Amino acid sequence: MLARMIGSHSKIYGRPEPHLMTPLAHLGYYENVDKAPYDHILAAESIRQFVEDLPGGEQDYLDACRAYCDTLYGRMLSTRPDKQLFLDKTPAYSLVLDFIGKVYPTAKYVALTRHPLAVFSSYAESFFAGDYQAAHDYNPITERYVPALAKFIRERKVPVFHVVYEDLVSDPEPMLQRIFEFIGVGHEAAAVDYGEHKHVEKGLGDPLGVARHSRPSTSSLHKWALEIAGDPARRKLCEQIIERLDPADLETWGHPIDTIWAPFEELSGGSAPPKKKLDRYILQRKAIVVLRRQVGRSEALRKLLKRVRLGADVLLRE
Repeated sequence: MLARMIGSHSKIYGRPEPHLMTPLAHLGYYENVDKAPYDHILAAESIRQFVEDLPGGEQDYLDACRAYCDTLYGRMLSTRPDKQLFLDKTPAYSLVLDFIGKVYPTAKYVALTRHPLAVFSSYAESFFAGDYQAAHDYNPITERYVPALAKFIRERKVPVFHVVYEDLVSDPEPMLQRIFEFIGVGHEAAAVDYGEHKHVEKGLGDPLGVARHSRPSTSSLHKWALEIAGDPARRKLCEQIIERLDPADLETWGHPIDTIWAPFEELSGGSAPPKKKLDRYILQRKAIVVLRRQVGRSEALRKLLKRVRLGADVLLRE
């Protein structure tokens, strides 16, 4: 939603989640991958030795990373000659912010935070068809993202503007004006009505939420709390998640520990989440969750899928 609002500015071009810098951060000099089709451990050691002997050392490496990104961002921006700035909104960047800050130390960073359990609920509902345990087992995003982004906001090694989602949707116009001022572009009030502007649809992102509205709305501000409160297993899991988080990080996020359960206390008695319509996307997600669980339990099924993959690789080989 915020990306679409900012991208509605006449001088800013945004695309959904390019993920351009995430793999670049894991080439081995800073971060590494757990598995690769090459010896990534040897490659990391070699690249560090190589960079060490460059005339400018680490700075030469950062210049090279910046040149790579400048080329791709610049070429993409050239497809829209009416635009001047490129917006890259990729949530996974939260885990490699130190690297990105070194590559682009003068870029403008807009850090958006929301109630941690709202973030987790959105993830579970959007990609795991409401199976909170499966979502957490696959990726404990709350425990990973809250500390990383809180550290980035606190340290402010680069220009950072912190936006709290709940404040944004409650009073979007002045917040957007301050964001544009931070970025360094003139205020365009019409950008708040992002649904009235054309946006690039191809790419990753929230497949369920943002398309339902044309401007910020408080209608679903605490809907996530209903999703959790009505299910004891979900509530217990969420309590465990909050216990693992540092209160200082929650404070930085704009959701202090003493207010973290307030959305649940505000729910009226007997409230229940609205029933979801079963569309093709939700059915696909439910099927994926069930199949992933079965694959984890059945070695025979894993072997069968590997044979199918091998057959597909053979058939597709040129």
